[in-house]
Formats: sequence, C-alpha cells, structure tokens
Amino acid sequence: MSTSKPRVKVPKTASKDEVIQIKTLISHTMESGQRKDDKGNVIPRSIINKFTCEFNGKTVFSCDLEPAISANPYLEFSAKVPETGTFKFTWVDDDGSVYSSESKITVE
Repeated sequence: MSTSKPRVKVPKTASKDEVIQIKTLISHTMESGQRKDDKGNVIPRSIINKFTCEFNGKTVFSCDLEPAISANPYLEFSAKVPETGTFKFTWVDDDGSVYSSESKITVE
C-alpha cells in the first residue's frame, strides 16, 4: 500500500476557552477484507483502526474505526482551547503503522 498522508485543518488563533472546529482527512484505501481481486483471492483487510487527538498531551478526542468506514476517512469534531498549545493527531493502521501530524494554535 502507498504511504498514507494525513491532513488537518486547525485555526491558527483562538480566544481563551473558544470552541473550535477541527477537520482531519487521511489518504488510505480502507480495504475491508471482504472483497476479492480479479483472480478471486480475498484482498486482506487494511484499515485505519484508531484515531486520537491530543492537546498539550491530553486526549481531547479519540475513536475506533471499523471496516465500514469509507476510503480516505474524514473526521470533524470540536475542541475547547484553554491556552496556546499544540494539537497532535495520530492514526493507527492494522499493520501497526502510525501516522501523525501536529498543528499549533495561539490563544490571543
């Protein structure tokens, strides 16, 4: 499989305790393990199975993903920003690969 590429959209600034929208997308085929190739062989399952978002080391959002999730999973959620800091996003693949991205936000 090709390398998965995560993308995130986080505002660069926010007011103290503002609730912001965060959008994430990762390029991934999300193969369910239920399809067959042109020779009739089962295509092995290969999905992003876990997503976590941390802010300054504390988890603010996490979820488990299942085979029914479409390719290139998109997640959107809200988070309260109490201080200037860094969001860290982590996606875990069935094969043990871990993809991550970070985004800084400044509280004004």
